Amino acid sequence: MIRRPLRPLARILSARARGQDPDDVEAEERAARLRAMQQAERQRAETRLVLLGMVFILAFTTVAGRMALLSASVPVEPRAGIGGEPILAQRAEIVDRNGAVLATNIVTNSLYAHPTEMIDPRAAAEGLAEIFPDLDAERLHARFTDGRRFLWVKRTVSPEQRQRVHDLGEPGLLFGPREARLYPNGPLAAHILGGASFGREGVHAAEVIGTAGVERVFDERLRDPARVREPLRLSIDLGAQIALEEVLEAGMKRMHAKGAFGILMEASTGQIRAMASLPDFDPNRRPGLPTTGDPADSPLFNRAAQGRYELGSTMKLFPVALALETGLVAPQTMIDTTGPMRWGRFTIRDFRNYGPRLTVEDVMVKSSNIGTARIAIEQGAKAQQEFLKRIGFFDPVPVELVEAGRTAPLLPERWSDLSTMTISYGHGIALTPLHLATGYATMVNGGYRVTPSIVASEARPGEGERVISERTSRQLRDMLRQTVKRGTASFADIEGYEVGGKTGTADKPLPTGGYARDKVIATFVAAFPSSDPKYVLLIGLDEAENREHARPLRTAGWTAVPVAGEAIRRIAPVMGLRPHEPRGRDLPLLYTLAGND
Repeated sequence: MIRRPLRPLARILSARARGQDPDDVEAEERAARLRAMQQAERQRAETRLVLLGMVFILAFTTVAGRMALLSASVPVEPRAGIGGEPILAQRAEIVDRNGAVLATNIVTNSLYAHPTEMIDPRAAAEGLAEIFPDLDAERLHARFTDGRRFLWVKRTVSPEQRQRVHDLGEPGLLFGPREARLYPNGPLAAHILGGASFGREGVHAAEVIGTAGVERVFDERLRDPARVREPLRLSIDLGAQIALEEVLEAGMKRMHAKGAFGILMEASTGQIRAMASLPDFDPNRRPGLPTTGDPADSPLFNRAAQGRYELGSTMKLFPVALALETGLVAPQTMIDTTGPMRWGRFTIRDFRNYGPRLTVEDVMVKSSNIGTARIAIEQGAKAQQEFLKRIGFFDPVPVELVEAGRTAPLLPERWSDLSTMTISYGHGIALTPLHLATGYATMVNGGYRVTPSIVASEARPGEGERVISERTSRQLRDMLRQTVKRGTASFADIEGYEVGGKTGTADKPLPTGGYARDKVIATFVAAFPSSDPKYVLLIGLDEAENREHARPLRTAGWTAVPVAGEAIRRIAPVMGLRPHEPRGRDLPLLYTLAGND
């Protein structure tokens, strides 16, 4: 900094020349320097005041913003910190192929107790027993007074129950927030979804794990934090599932059946659009496993994927397919159906006498056991085994359900000639309905083996192994169509949808051996439209009886087929299939002309 001298020489000399006092010059310079110093101090002070003001304004703005945010939020009571590792309960949603929610999460509360902090354990126990009828007041009081410091009361409580417990005014009863699994459609698709429950749990969180169905198969994927926002999309169509379950339930009541099952599958890809088993359950309140009686009577039992049945005449499609494929027969080849047919000490009979000979097509249409057995024995046991193995009838169905993966077909220990004949018409081999639906899809889609799936994918037709030729597949479709038009499945001839299919009625085996005479499994498998099948529909009824006539009628033509006809009438429009205009008079047969199977 350059300082100005108080006695500048130039001004002093000038002042002396004018006769002025040099001290006056010095005073003026001192006054000018003082004014400059005061101006600099003033500027520094003003700068400090501006900065301080800005700091105060910023601080007050922050406080005001925080107060506004707190006033707009929901107040929450402070909670004491909980030690230990937190348990995350978030689980990805499950949706149908169109995005409709099938399983999601809901925030709920758990109820627990600190007995040492209770004022009146007796009143608390009695109050809880009134709120929760499944709790016993005496037992609860005993647990409150046995010296323990912590006690679970209920894993989940509803908001209404929470308020009623709160109204008890007992400080020893506390709540812990947690997420629980919710199935908004109740029992709909229960056997597909399976269910979930709490695994490892703490006071303020619980780990939700899958216990059955796709919830269990995809448990790790659904719990993966990286994919929790990515729903698991199933191949199920919610509209078709609703229609199938409603028709099955009504048909089960009308036919007085103890159980029912149904499967709707894409013929070309094996994608399952709907699958149901009745009786069912609500996965929100999944019942416990049965401890007595027949497990197959439990609502947890999945008849469609877990039940192994002798499926009767629906199996006749496969020996006929093999015979057509190998050139052993053609659709119009005549087969000896003279009966009864004796093989050693065993006798094979038809439901009624069909005459000495039938074409291969009429063996299917009329469902002749004798004709099918003769075709099968000409092929031989080895050829039959290899063909059924290629279709997948020797292994569990590779579908994304735990129950299906544990269910292998029941095969004869010794595959004799007699076994070859009885298996050809559905006795001596027990399969799941899912096996049968998959086999039919393979037969009618042009001959490509399909792998059934419950998860939506980009599967394309014709990707599987070719099992039979397109020509054989077309011949089978024609036979199935004739079976509906003039055979045992006339009640399924729904105008405009060109349905083809095959019936099957099998006596149920007794636990003590042999077969019951008045208990059957009635099954019908349909493909529609039969000229270019888009879907395969399987309908089955357990111990059904049609009591609308003078005597009970149990065959599939009188029980399963009418139910299937109604199912097609309901489901086809949901799946976007428009009925075509009938060409000429192509009317279904009269109700009284339905066949035996």
